[in-house]
Amino acid sequence: MLDAIFLIVGFVILIYSADTLVEAASTLAKLYNVPSIVIGLTIVAFGTSAPELAVNLFASADGNSEMVLGNILGSNIANILLILGIAALFNPLIVKRQTTWIEIPLSMLAAVAVFLLAEDTLIDGTVMSQINHVDGYILLLFFLVFVAYNISLSIRNNGDENLETKDYGKGKSILFIILGLIGLTAGGKSIVYGASNIAEMMGISQRIIGLTIVAIGTSLPEMVTSVVAAKKGKTDIAIGNVVGSNIFNTFLVLGVSATISPIVVSNQALIDLSINIAISFLLFIFMFTDKAHRLTRREGLFFVIMYIAYLSWVIIH
Repeated sequence: MLDAIFLIVGFVILIYSADTLVEAASTLAKLYNVPSIVIGLTIVAFGTSAPELAVNLFASADGNSEMVLGNILGSNIANILLILGIAALFNPLIVKRQTTWIEIPLSMLAAVAVFLLAEDTLIDGTVMSQINHVDGYILLLFFLVFVAYNISLSIRNNGDENLETKDYGKGKSILFIILGLIGLTAGGKSIVYGASNIAEMMGISQRIIGLTIVAIGTSLPEMVTSVVAAKKGKTDIAIGNVVGSNIFNTFLVLGVSATISPIVVSNQALIDLSINIAISFLLFIFMFTDKAHRLTRREGLFFVIMYIAYLSWVIIH
């Protein structure tokens, strides 16, 4: 019961702290006349992946590599099947041409890249597969390319949309940034502690905890953002948020985690990696099953059913 409390309280602190940190940092940046597009590409984009990063930093430091990989793969799978599926049920998700032809394929590339970096036994003939320090640096280089792409895109658009921020002063913003960082640290540590103890007590692997409870919990910001955007008819934001989060999770969060501690990849995790590739490809295919580039309600329902089936398979096996 105590471990469950640590887990639940950790999620509440983590998500609230991530939101507070983003709002305060965005406000402070605005006060110093930082362009909105720069804030969006850095602070706001980082915010949706902050929960995964916080959890993985502590899991990596503790050597819980199964939870590290499980959290990333579980979050990415939940983002596509569960979050996009639910969002599409509220409103069919119309996708911009740029997202269809560049960002969704880039998320597929991210899924394939991780699989290739992790599959040492098949490619190199080693006894054990792992995502090592060098692999982590490679993922971070991919992340820099992704950031450069976004910056060039923003320059070409020649626009700087007005970003709404909270009405904080300088002192209050700095205070909230500090409190947000403390909250992320406390929440991440609490989640790893509670999840590890629950896994040990129930006799199940860190991978399963990472793929299920931790992954769904850390994906809550993406879920709220995408569902609210879909209900308001801002469907491009709903799908762009998820695709962008998957790229951030893979290149940034997993990259940073691997540089801290090598991530051992089990045979079961290789299956999860394959599923991650398959659903990314399926999302791309669904963009062409309708006259417009969109994810329909029927396809959204199919995604949700697929997620329930996947989650059931993970728990049973």
